[in-house]
Amino acid sequence: MSGQSGQLSAHPGAGHRERLRQRLLSGGAEALADYELLEYLLFAAIRQGDTKPLAKRLIAHFGSFAAVLNAEPAALTQVKGMGEASAASLYAVSLAARRMARGAVQDQPVLGSWQALLDYLAIDMAHLKHERVRVLYLDTRNRLILDHLAAEGSVDEAAIHPREVIRRAFDIGASALILVHNHPSGDPEPSRADIAITNRIAEAGRLLGVTVHDHVIVGRGLHVSLRAKGLI
Repeated sequence: MSGQSGQLSAHPGAGHRERLRQRLLSGGAEALADYELLEYLLFAAIRQGDTKPLAKRLIAHFGSFAAVLNAEPAALTQVKGMGEASAASLYAVSLAARRMARGAVQDQPVLGSWQALLDYLAIDMAHLKHERVRVLYLDTRNRLILDHLAAEGSVDEAAIHPREVIRRAFDIGASALILVHNHPSGDPEPSRADIAITNRIAEAGRLLGVTVHDHVIVGRGLHVSLRAKGLI
């Protein structure tokens, strides 16, 4: 009887979950396909049953594995089969990834950790559906003091004021800054407005001794540096 009881207690799909676990532990970074990794992440909140259909629905709905993890919890729960617990599990993974990426640039000279900085920005901004403007304030050793969310929306003087950007640098003791924003279209090529506002902030900084190192525009899988293009 005890053997039969043990068989009955094993829920359908337990063998599949165990196989995924073993592949994950022994197969390296590419052991699981995107939908399989998403399946595994859902196991924490969905203790029984097959999570494969839900994982595939999520990727189809948002367009990619990365877009699923970048989705807000409220958007995740709009997908059939996703409850608050499942959304929280995926959102926690997203936050963990952002904190790991941020840790790679904290307490390091940003200009010497450029790829780590780009990875950090891409995780947070590449999949946004709206523009987000950030100012990274740096100390005299080019270490990050403050990652400031300056505006949500278009990059122009109605959204971001050059004097306010420079004034905040004085307030926190920053000697340099990097402007960052994303293009929801995915194309990171700078617009005339991007170039114009960058030059206004750079000019205000020159007058007051605050260096504008760069303006980085983040696209989908791509980025553009205005400094590298000779536009600053």
